Amino acid sequence: MKILLINQVFVSPEEPGHTRHFEMGKYLKERGHELIIVASDLNYQTGQRIVERRGLYAEQIFDGVRVLRSYIYPAIHRSYFWRVIAFFSFMFSSILTALRLKGLDLVLGTTPPIFQAVSAWVVAALRRKPFLLEVRDLWPEFGISMGVLKNPLIIALSRWLENFLYKRADHILVNSPAYRDYMLAKGVPENKVTYIAYGADVDMFDPSIDGSSIRRELNVEDKFVVLYAGALGQANNIDTLLRAAERLKKEERISIVLFGDGKERARLESEAKRMNLRNIIFAGTRPKKDMPLIVASADVCLAILQDIPAFRTTYPNKVFDYMAAGRASIIVIDGITRELIESSQGGVYVHPADDAMLAQKILELSQNPAQVKVMGTNAREYLVKNLDRRDKLNETLSLLESLVKQMSP
Repeated sequence: MKILLINQVFVSPEEPGHTRHFEMGKYLKERGHELIIVASDLNYQTGQRIVERRGLYAEQIFDGVRVLRSYIYPAIHRSYFWRVIAFFSFMFSSILTALRLKGLDLVLGTTPPIFQAVSAWVVAALRRKPFLLEVRDLWPEFGISMGVLKNPLIIALSRWLENFLYKRADHILVNSPAYRDYMLAKGVPENKVTYIAYGADVDMFDPSIDGSSIRRELNVEDKFVVLYAGALGQANNIDTLLRAAERLKKEERISIVLFGDGKERARLESEAKRMNLRNIIFAGTRPKKDMPLIVASADVCLAILQDIPAFRTTYPNKVFDYMAAGRASIIVIDGITRELIESSQGGVYVHPADDAMLAQKILELSQNPAQVKVMGTNAREYLVKNLDRRDKLNETLSLLESLVKQMSP
């Protein structure tokens, strides 16, 4: 099979961020198929340009995975208005880039951002190929819940576009069981939606990896390290973590390390300085290939989101990586992620936005290293049994093959 994926925020192993689609491309290549990815020429976390183009797109190849870097207007870290302008610029450039490809068997669109899914639908329609829509977050539901989308007309248009894509997709792939329930409630036929969790690479995140070099680099060798790895955006509610750090100022043995970047980073660093938080380290970004070492440097790991109902339906991918690395997790997210960590007995839950409870749980875990170790072991065992990415990619390959077979003339 020759499959096209349009994904503005695709991340290679050389960049910070989630590399699931790269791993999927590599997996498919090993089995005789080809995944060609049309991506933007900016990294979504940092906002920095990745390659220099001399035409419509620049081509890169990572371990045999072909990536076509198409133009995007460089404004994703400015206002929401300019971010939408950037999204539209990629929507049009990605269509032009994708239409240069021949011999496709299937077109895969992914959301968010939702506009790139429109690109995939256009290309699939023009090429008369099956269109698989992958929903990684519920848009516009998240934007409305966060208060980012407020204008009634914009909300109505967004919901129309969402429903348009659900109807036009030949099949829909979701990474959360709650997303499937959401779509069924909207009237999407049950046989049109498949749930496959992302999981984690159980070989990449080996609990035996020695993370001491990262601890030396950050000067936290003798500290109890709480790690957050991921985006620093409005959704992530890092302000609650700053307030918890303020409560832990006297606990000199505890350090909170944040690896990542995003729209809120400058403001958060300024706020941490204003609060005189010496127990918080903003460590910047690292490519995904460095993440096993970084997670190995932590005693416990953290996942946190805003306290809104929509976020109870989502799995942050970082949690799977934490579990695969054999690290206990502090989950400041209600819903299915809380259920995951409680089912695995691989960590503790904290009510979203409750900085007092978060500080208390960090302190308790720092005083109970044996409990932390058991939680980490439990998390790894659960993930290996239920969420090994190789198994999930096998399921994804079966879905792709069935769609191509069904739609073949």
